[in-house]
Amino acid sequence: MTEAPVAGAAAVRDEDAFDVEAAAGWLRENATDTAGLDSTPDVRQFVGGASNLTYLLRYGGGPDEGGRDLVLRRPPSGTKARGAHDMRREHDLQAALAPSFPLVPTMVGYCGDEAVLGSEFYVMERVVGTILRRDVPGDLGLDAAGVNTLCRTAVDTLVALHDVDLEAAGLASLDRGDGYVRRQVEGWTTRYRRARTDDVGDLEATMAWLAEHQPEDLPHVLVHNDFRFDNLVLAPDDPTRVVGVLDWELATVGDPLMDLGSALAYWVQADDDPAFLAIRLQPTHTPGMLTRAEVVERYLAARGLDTTPERWRFYEVFGAFRLAGIAQQIYYRFHAGQTTNPTYGGFREVVRFLDRRCAELIAAA
Repeated sequence: MTEAPVAGAAAVRDEDAFDVEAAAGWLRENATDTAGLDSTPDVRQFVGGASNLTYLLRYGGGPDEGGRDLVLRRPPSGTKARGAHDMRREHDLQAALAPSFPLVPTMVGYCGDEAVLGSEFYVMERVVGTILRRDVPGDLGLDAAGVNTLCRTAVDTLVALHDVDLEAAGLASLDRGDGYVRRQVEGWTTRYRRARTDDVGDLEATMAWLAEHQPEDLPHVLVHNDFRFDNLVLAPDDPTRVVGVLDWELATVGDPLMDLGSALAYWVQADDDPAFLAIRLQPTHTPGMLTRAEVVERYLAARGLDTTPERWRFYEVFGAFRLAGIAQQIYYRFHAGQTTNPTYGGFREVVRFLDRRCAELIAAA
């Protein structure tokens, strides 16, 4: 019996290759559970992301053949924003969160010795299931009602995360106190200016608007900061059920509506402008999906919060601006010749569109 391929995993790009035997040897000595790790794994690279590098380590043919699948994450090469790509922080946060929020992957080990692979890295168990990309696969068998159930489940998963008791999870130390909104606006303003290239807009008008209109913080919660469908794993036997939440690189403690606004920056609905639909990364246009307004309504009702259209506009603009900053940091690596991955090059058009979207949102305020 041959193990089915894992969606999104392809041959490792030459520039992203690493010493597989060195990684395997380190795991044999340091993994929290060394069962099944006595051989050298087959390695594939997950091609969907554009931040940290993520690889599938398949031992013994994978779980269907009595083997094991692990996932290794390490930073990209080239210039990195200060504080970004902190593998120890990402590993330790998930390990601490697991008892309170069991949708995080199980950690297997963290390596801070850069002599092993040339960078720090961590390894976790692979969460088996479906990860949605641009479209809902037909073979999932989801009609509009099923898509609606899945969408509501996704919103409820974010609610559950925001309801985690920070003290009980041992994560209260991540809270830097009041001023989260201000720090985020200032931080992303600085990051965008540092990463800006001469072939994208300066977004100065957007940054000035955000600085002028920022609200006071809401009570702080654990925020994921990259909550979207391609970071959710759906159960193999029920694609309306979430069994995993991935990519905790940006997670911290802060204002919950900043997290929701950032999540909805990716949310392209069916009646949006064709230019927005053209850069869609997830299937939020599918019949049965909630609109952005419906997501906000469901979230606020579940957490007993309220906001005004004027206040919500700030979170919406910030989400689009922050996404432009993320896209520009990725594009910068391509522009500077730090990577030849064409996926990175395509982020220039994303930045240009988000520049226009921020301006349109502000004009409508």
